[in-house]
Amino acid sequence: MARIYGIIPARWGSTRFPGKPLHLLAGKPLIQHVWERCGEASRLARILIATDDLRIAETARAFGAQVELTASEHPSGTDRLAEVAERFPDATHILNVQGDEPTVPGVLLDALCAALTSDGAPEMVTAATPLQDVAEAANPHCVKVVLAANGDALYFSRSPIPYPGFAGGAQPLPLYRHQGLYGYTRDFLRRFVAWPQGVLERTERLEQLRALENGARIRVVITGHESLGVDTPADLAPAEAALLARALNHFPTPLLTPS
Repeated sequence: MARIYGIIPARWGSTRFPGKPLHLLAGKPLIQHVWERCGEASRLARILIATDDLRIAETARAFGAQVELTASEHPSGTDRLAEVAERFPDATHILNVQGDEPTVPGVLLDALCAALTSDGAPEMVTAATPLQDVAEAANPHCVKVVLAANGDALYFSRSPIPYPGFAGGAQPLPLYRHQGLYGYTRDFLRRFVAWPQGVLERTERLEQLRALENGARIRVVITGHESLGVDTPADLAPAEAALLARALNHFPTPLLTPS
């Protein structure tokens, strides 16, 4: 029987926003909002916060989270996840919930869990949302994904994809913004972190390309809800507004469509 662990990697030393996990949003640390969103999912057997920083660990324990301390030299949150997963042999699948996604809905986390454990599922899943602002496709901080007919990812890029130049009078292809949520089988996560970075991953600086370069399939769950990530201090105001709207029961319900 599947046992899915939700693990939230968190570190202090973000180059663009040091101390980000403990920054207050709507009266709570950012990391607490992410932990609470995970608690709204029904398919997670356990929720853990993985960090190498005692300040984050102490704060998280104070609001009731289970914390796993990790090594400090991990190059990515995925490596941090893999260290923690080895401590819990009963975990069959791992959901990687970014520690800077305070508005991620529990229903989307459940949809990722369902996709990960469905019959014929690939060993890795992620999420994307339709890109409404076509001009945003040119933004390199907005990662785009192109899908195969079966809903698997063909490619991720910071460049605008698919290229629209030769569509003529045909209906333009839909654009999808990638959301940085990942699910893995336990065995796949172990293999993933053992693979060296490939040229595509180094060029685009997108870790998920390592899976594609090694022939893995990534199923993409399409959601109508765009989670507001906090990458820099400039992202705080819209994220806090969304959280306050949620508290007033004005938070939009995400619409999930089959991938």
